[in-house]
Amino acid sequence: MGYNTNELVQKLAQLKVVPVIALDEAQDILPLAQTLAENGLPIAEITFRSAAAVEAIRLLREKDPNILIAAGTVLTPEQVVQAKNAGADMIVTPGFNPNIVKLCQDLDLPITPGVNNPMAIEAALELGVNAVKFFPAEASGGVKMIKALLGPYADLQIMPTGGIGLHNIQDYLAIPNVVACGGSWFVEKALIKAKNWQEIGGLTKEVVELVK
Repeated sequence: MGYNTNELVQKLAQLKVVPVIALDEAQDILPLAQTLAENGLPIAEITFRSAAAVEAIRLLREKDPNILIAAGTVLTPEQVVQAKNAGADMIVTPGFNPNIVKLCQDLDLPITPGVNNPMAIEAALELGVNAVKFFPAEASGGVKMIKALLGPYADLQIMPTGGIGLHNIQDYLAIPNVVACGGSWFVEKALIKAKNWQEIGGLTKEVVELVK
């Protein structure tokens, strides 16, 4: 815990893949995170797409002080505070909300806000943020769009998420400014609900091997 943004970017660049997780039951995070770590991904982006997020972050942090925990789909200042108090290392947002960015900065909590156009990128840069989430990646133009944006914004550190899978993740990671890609295909909600850790482990190993 206690990463700064530069340290987080370095860690993400080592891992290359961020599992984007939505849980119905908070306690499922423990076997899930263990499965991910055993197969090469000691990281979890636990999204606020369900009411179980805060408890899942807390449980995982208590269990493992070293695993990298991102709180994802954060939409409100209240969620930022809840995530920090539960033990999250970083905040990930789907869009760019300057109030949330400023709050995270006040709390010394790294944030990768969502952007997909020049206006949002310039708003991020204005606040000193150059590590961003490109979302929704495929729907926003994918690799081609990222390359176009890097013309004027060459110093961005980018984490694309949305529509990424085995078929295209290497195309994204081939771009030097892409630090890591977020994905959910190997941690699908149905697999988690079924507690199919073996299948999740196999899918995780597959993507980790692919991006080595």
